[in-house]
Amino acid sequence: IENVTTVDEFLLLSLTSVQELQPVFFVMFLIIYLINLVGNGAILMIVILEPKLHSPMYFFLGNLSCLTICYSSVTLPKVIMKLLSPCRAISFLGCITQLHFFHFLGSTEAILLALMAFDRFVAICNPLRYTVIMNPQLYVLLAAGAWVISFFNALMHSVMTACLDFCHSLKINHFFCDVKPLLELACGNAELNQWLLSVVTGSISMGAFFLTLLSYFYIIGFLVLKNRSCRILHKALSTCASHFMVVCLFYGPVGFTYICSASATSMSEDRTVAVIYSAVTPVLNPLIYTLRNKEVMLALKKIFGRKLFKDCH
Repeated sequence: IENVTTVDEFLLLSLTSVQELQPVFFVMFLIIYLINLVGNGAILMIVILEPKLHSPMYFFLGNLSCLTICYSSVTLPKVIMKLLSPCRAISFLGCITQLHFFHFLGSTEAILLALMAFDRFVAICNPLRYTVIMNPQLYVLLAAGAWVISFFNALMHSVMTACLDFCHSLKINHFFCDVKPLLELACGNAELNQWLLSVVTGSISMGAFFLTLLSYFYIIGFLVLKNRSCRILHKALSTCASHFMVVCLFYGPVGFTYICSASATSMSEDRTVAVIYSAVTPVLNPLIYTLRNKEVMLALKKIFGRKLFKDCH
């Protein structure tokens, strides 16, 4: 008979066990987090303030920037604090809450990327009917649907995980709470939880991924076969390239962690990949969208140039 006890808290791993490296990691991840806040915050601000960017594409981009700030805020502040604190504990409720928001925001990002690809597909392949198809009611409804579906997907995982009994070591083999490392600590049969993770989350991720790829394949096919203008071809491919780079940055690490089976990847590999999708990718998103997007760059210069002019006078 396994010794089932009431769990009040879990113990998280630190990013590194080498004490001399902890201040280095603290400074590095603090800078990464601040860049993420400033970069994505700036994109969100210009999308709201600049009337020229009040279009479906930038509406989705604003959603993505807001989501990215929240996504990294679920894990990074706790990770950063643990680097300078000997305390590694996180309460049971805090752990389940972190797990919920991590999956909620991660699933939302997958669906939003698919919606952004669909928006580009309509804009490039059916430009005359673009404003009719992508009307405000539709794109707001699509974005709301992404958030709602993801919320209930995450709620399912958090409730199912909270209902488990934990009788093994309460040391989580990760630096934040996630389903896979928590299942390792569970007593009894957790096959249903693993099945839900693989099938439901996998279906949402892979479904959104295939819809994204399908949109880009249609776009490339349409541009190559139907469009003779090099200028229009270059502009369209440049816009799609930014989106596709973000898609690759998101799905590479996520696919490695969640689409592969639990036995196929070690937790040490999962932790390495988790650093990429929770810290590095959110910082790269604003760089990709601003450096490769003339409209965003112009709006950024316009807003901040106006502010500097006011400050000077």
